[in-house]
Amino acid sequence: MLQPEFSAAANIHAQASLHSDPELWAVHAQLIRLDPTGLRFAQVLRDTIDQLLNGEVTGRYEWEKLYKTEKTHAGTLVEINLQREFSFDDGVAMDYRIAGVDVDCKYSQRFGSWMIPPEAVGHLCLLVWADDLTSRWSAGLLRIEEEWLTGGKNRDSKLSVKAEHRSKILWLWHHAELPENVLLHLPEDTRNSILSLASGQKRVNELFRRVQRRRIGRGVIRTVAQQSDYMARVREAKGRARTVLREEGLLIPGHFSSHQAIARTLGVAVPRQGELVSFRVASARPHHADRPRVELGGRSWVLADEGDPVEAAPFLPKHTDSD
Repeated sequence: MLQPEFSAAANIHAQASLHSDPELWAVHAQLIRLDPTGLRFAQVLRDTIDQLLNGEVTGRYEWEKLYKTEKTHAGTLVEINLQREFSFDDGVAMDYRIAGVDVDCKYSQRFGSWMIPPEAVGHLCLLVWADDLTSRWSAGLLRIEEEWLTGGKNRDSKLSVKAEHRSKILWLWHHAELPENVLLHLPEDTRNSILSLASGQKRVNELFRRVQRRRIGRGVIRTVAQQSDYMARVREAKGRARTVLREEGLLIPGHFSSHQAIARTLGVAVPRQGELVSFRVASARPHHADRPRVELGGRSWVLADEGDPVEAAPFLPKHTDSD
């Protein structure tokens, strides 16, 4: 398990030392109000990384496969996409205006390597980091003081925060879970078995066949399908994933509340917005008495294990407007 760089006690101490900065706390409170769990923020980072990878066109799923210019552009995209998601006002001197305060947004793919321009000194910065390999991200606020920055300047006259002063960052979320890039974390032979298939539909079917009980985001499906209508590869129709795999006993619920309830009851990962999860079910029998069950198609179903025979799964409930 990844350990945070700073302990909770250290961050509490940092917060106490910053209590005299009302603008910092006002921005902090506004961001927490907009996104109490950090899920919206995390999804922006996930979508931005997927936007850069552009798997539909390139088939890429690794950050290291990006060109240097694409990596450099990541900070600009994070800044733009956060503003779109949260409707931040334009700043006067900095990127955003949050709670009436100018805030600059700085993203780094390497923790601690935020590049701070000289004009940001004295202003609040929203410092953002995400790592696709560890599926972690952080975002915090810091009032930039010149003495807290490195002395060495790069060619753009930008500085970075000295390591010993990172404890002064007021974290909104620290080493939180980034929605997983499933393709990146699959065993190589499993990944090759999926990606080597000739058609996008076959690749999507194989993805949900081989990768069960794990959340699979749209970016992964997009990369595997390499088609503009990639989500259509999952829907109930001849040859498509839900129809083909239902005959093999697999359900593929999405983020609709009726689908989430099924996953939650059976104890598998619950799909969030834009995600799907596949798992095999079996008809409930007397020896399944200790297993949670759901009612679908007029019958009781449980999460299948290796000892349960393969049988066609029921149809998922149709989602409603309330979903």
